[in-house]
Amino acid sequence: MAFNPMDILAGLNPAQRQAVQTIQGPLLILAGPGSGKTRVITHRVAYLIKVCGINPHRIMAVTFTNKAANEMRERLERLLGQTSEALTLGTFHAICAGILRREGKVIGLDPRFVIYDEEDQLTLIKQSLLEVRLDPKHYTPRAIQSAIKAAKSRGLSPKEYAHQTHSYFDEVVHRVYEHYQQLLTRSQAVDFDDLLLKTVQLFAEHPEVLNRYQSRYLHILVDEFQDTNITQYILIKQLAGKYRNICVVGDPDQSIYSWRFADLRNILSFEKDYPDTKVVFLEQNYRSTKTVLEIASHIISANLKRKPKSLWTENETGVAVAIVETYSEDEEAQFVVGEIEKLASDGEASLRDCAVMYRVNAQSRALEEAFMRYGVPYKLVGGTRFYQRREIKDIIAYLRVLHNPSDNISLMRIINIPGRGIGQRTLAELSAWARSQNISLYHALKASEEKEPAFTPRTTYALNTFFNLMEELRNKSKELSLSELVDEVLESTGYQKYLLGQEDGEERWENVLELRAATEEYGGLSPEEALATFLEKVTLVSDVDELDEKAEAVTLITLHQAKGLEFPVVFIVGMEEGVLPHRKSFDDPEEIEEERRLCYVGVTRAQKQVYLLRAYRRSFLGGSSLNPPSRFLKDIPPHLVTIKGLWEEELFAPVAAPSPRRFTLLSLKIGEHVHHKIFGEGEVIDCSRMGDDQVVTVTFKEAGTKKLLLSLAPLKKVEKAPEFRS
Repeated sequence: MAFNPMDILAGLNPAQRQAVQTIQGPLLILAGPGSGKTRVITHRVAYLIKVCGINPHRIMAVTFTNKAANEMRERLERLLGQTSEALTLGTFHAICAGILRREGKVIGLDPRFVIYDEEDQLTLIKQSLLEVRLDPKHYTPRAIQSAIKAAKSRGLSPKEYAHQTHSYFDEVVHRVYEHYQQLLTRSQAVDFDDLLLKTVQLFAEHPEVLNRYQSRYLHILVDEFQDTNITQYILIKQLAGKYRNICVVGDPDQSIYSWRFADLRNILSFEKDYPDTKVVFLEQNYRSTKTVLEIASHIISANLKRKPKSLWTENETGVAVAIVETYSEDEEAQFVVGEIEKLASDGEASLRDCAVMYRVNAQSRALEEAFMRYGVPYKLVGGTRFYQRREIKDIIAYLRVLHNPSDNISLMRIINIPGRGIGQRTLAELSAWARSQNISLYHALKASEEKEPAFTPRTTYALNTFFNLMEELRNKSKELSLSELVDEVLESTGYQKYLLGQEDGEERWENVLELRAATEEYGGLSPEEALATFLEKVTLVSDVDELDEKAEAVTLITLHQAKGLEFPVVFIVGMEEGVLPHRKSFDDPEEIEEERRLCYVGVTRAQKQVYLLRAYRRSFLGGSSLNPPSRFLKDIPPHLVTIKGLWEEELFAPVAAPSPRRFTLLSLKIGEHVHHKIFGEGEVIDCSRMGDDQVVTVTFKEAGTKKLLLSLAPLKKVEKAPEFRS
């Protein structure tokens, strides 16, 4: 059967057809979520080849991930019935690497150059610091690495960066950046950002090379254009300079990567650089219900820096968004687990249909514990399980050594974290001597001065200092509460300073504070019992076997990682001021707009149902706080909302905190029995007053001990159940 070129347009809606068939001049495709943009790009390439007769050799299609490039190539092969090896299809970095291997000699780059990864870069930056006589202890290598990456994303060479220095730190970065590039050149190496920057340099310094590539590429397509940085924008502008047949696809409302140096101005200002741009809106959504789209549109419409769109769908109306208010992050997690189990048991959704999304990784702790506790399978996407994260394992290793000094594995993990001048060679010698003496590493530390041959005085001092620190902590562990002990470990070891000196240190520190907050619930136990109980619980959570990815499992994922995915049912937790939007964004209107876009991305991942959850009180980032509802909740019209969870009441009034008068206060006494909607039956073991309110501590038969604010907790007095024993 002969190929009919017009089959390429079959199944496309009018806007999609327009995007595919507009082949002359610059084209901006503003593609709303779920509007089939990947389908449009693929069909556009096929249309250029089969209908317009363009040689695939003259087409470049740029994606942001190898996965996206592979998917697009597979779709093209199915659509065209043949492979198109001549087509340039890949990520920015892959395409630039190919150009540099072919052309890089003219800028002094050997075709056999190696590409340094993040760890290689960091090693080289440390070497650069030493060689320019700067102390790595005073100038954090990761912070300098981040500054260099930021400079390269803006297209700045070391010389250009020097003209933009405003502080002493900028001057330090310039010195290291300059020397770092010299070391790269000496090694005939490039880093990831150099692949882009050096290609821009190549084209700028050698017009004859640029002309060859401009003449070759008659058509250029770029996906996810809202995620490009300045260097990428310059590169595309260079390549499209001759024919100007440049097609960019993106959505300003889904620009959520400024922390990776993506520049929203690239897509918002595209029409200024190309005044004859044709703009096509892809507004028909194939993913979500009418209700989900209306909710998302109300949330995002408050942003100013955007290209307004009118998303619509022929899908069903669907159910209202469920807004859920809970007392704490633990109740929030328990509601999520309970609701997912209910959906599964009612046949409304499978476990794999459900995704739980959150603003920061630290929020997964309460969720993971709840899923583990109730035996509901889950998988954590794009990250490590909370108790397997490096910084969490570090602190737990300290606690394990304090609890059991014979734990050699934990001791080896922390002996030089933070750095104490105890290197791998010293540790290897100490371990060998400990084995020869049949003693643990901890006891070897104590007796290190007896080792033959002896360590150097400096090494012996470092070992003794660490041993004395651990002995002091061991003594304190017998007196301090668990949370106080964690504070003491963080303080005496200097772990906070160690973490915050790293590029991603603030997020890792947030995880440590989340761990610290989790230790508060052990305050009623003796120090030794609390430490033992906590470590046992952590072991049960962290040592479970990895779940089979093919098995039914709920997805736990950050909002940033969820971009590009879709699920029938989406839960977004932490819908509070200070969480989403994050407190760091409060002073910057542009950052608030990005937080709103992040919420929009989360909501538009849903096909059928959205749950937005908030906790009245959250133990988060090292403390317990009362967070008002997220401002984004107030953007949703009440007629699109149904209230679920602990209190079925209006959430839209700007109330700072629930008033105790909203509930009829019970007068509870120690020993009385109560029933909680989620926790079930329990016995009151402690009562105290908080102003006009009452704080009660209840031991529940299934959920353990909980401290509750009586004005908020849905408690009812019950007669003592015959089978309940406190």
